[in-house]
Amino acid sequence: MNNIRSGSRVLIYSHDTMGLGHLRRCRAIAHSLVENDKDVSVLILSGSPIIGSFDFRARVDFVRVPGVIKLRNGQYTSLNLHLDIEEMLALRSSIIQHTASIFNPDVFIVDKEPLGLRGEVASTLKLLKGRGTRLVLGLRDVMDEPKLLAPEWARKRAVPALRNFYDDIWIYGLPQICDPLEGIELPQSVKRKMVYTGYLRRSTPALPPSKRMPDITRGPYILVTPGGGGDGERLIEWVISAYESDQQIPWPALLVLGPFMQPERRDSFLARVARLKRVEAITFDTHMETLEANAIGVVAMGGYNTFCEILSLDKRAIIVPRTRPRMEQYIRASKAEELGLVRMLEDTGENDPRVMAAALRNLPSQRLPSDVVIPGLLEGLDNVNRLIRPWLRRAAEAPARLSQRA
Repeated sequence: MNNIRSGSRVLIYSHDTMGLGHLRRCRAIAHSLVENDKDVSVLILSGSPIIGSFDFRARVDFVRVPGVIKLRNGQYTSLNLHLDIEEMLALRSSIIQHTASIFNPDVFIVDKEPLGLRGEVASTLKLLKGRGTRLVLGLRDVMDEPKLLAPEWARKRAVPALRNFYDDIWIYGLPQICDPLEGIELPQSVKRKMVYTGYLRRSTPALPPSKRMPDITRGPYILVTPGGGGDGERLIEWVISAYESDQQIPWPALLVLGPFMQPERRDSFLARVARLKRVEAITFDTHMETLEANAIGVVAMGGYNTFCEILSLDKRAIIVPRTRPRMEQYIRASKAEELGLVRMLEDTGENDPRVMAAALRNLPSQRLPSDVVIPGLLEGLDNVNRLIRPWLRRAAEAPARLSQRA
């Protein structure tokens, strides 16, 4: 293999069964890396079925592996192909390893799953470890309840992977919010690899000239987003019922239902919204940061990316976290409310429209996240660039060293 090449290379893996969280986090990191270093190229490996809907900056590209979906019983199945899950995983694993072998990254960042979806990245980690690639595991601030995460990681043999493969473990959050690996017995050799980066700051990119914003955004509005929408029906139901029951809520609402909402539920919501004068709904928008930036407040489920955007754009927020299949959003939202960053409403299963209506009325009078001073809160991308720089610099200097030997 020819080791003399221009620039440095970063490969990012995201298993992405459904939803937008992993993809949007990896995309934010990739864009920050190329903005800070004109000699780096980033390739994202993703299973997201909608990755092609997003814009990517120069020197960022993606390879989409065939998609899978997680069923309600916890099992996985192929998203589109008539393959059983073992065949699908073998196909995905082969594509991942072959891409890594040819791309030959200087740094490989794995998002959340130490060995990938059902171990599909293990062979790639072994390959790149042998080549001297810097191997990094990136974890969001909250994983799950310790009592549930510990047996899950034991079953997946995650801790041996952290010990044997990874050089660094980056936690995209702060210990004041959560220790994502609380309750897991970690050897000191693994603990020394852990670094809290802070949250990943987001910004509002320039819109393309052809971009048309919803009419409701011409004045003050509340943005309502359940993220990908696959499990956001209860949040949308609660907000719509609030506007149906209280015609005097002062501010209109824009609902972004999410691309993964069940079509029957989406169509039902759209029909109800059509009967409301001050509520609009769209299915999906790749420029969520702009919609959030222009809103007077945000109502959301509280996934990692939405939380980062709320903090970065300094938006008053009502968080209605899910509690199934994981407690991740609830843990994050409850701690953030305790710190004074957001307000949390619990989904009790019997959600009173009057409670949501009152919260919507009071939303613009909540204090801003910036009123709370937490050192290092939004320094995640700065620290990621700082942490990765030595390994990219070493790669950039390698051709010169090789030519000097010649």
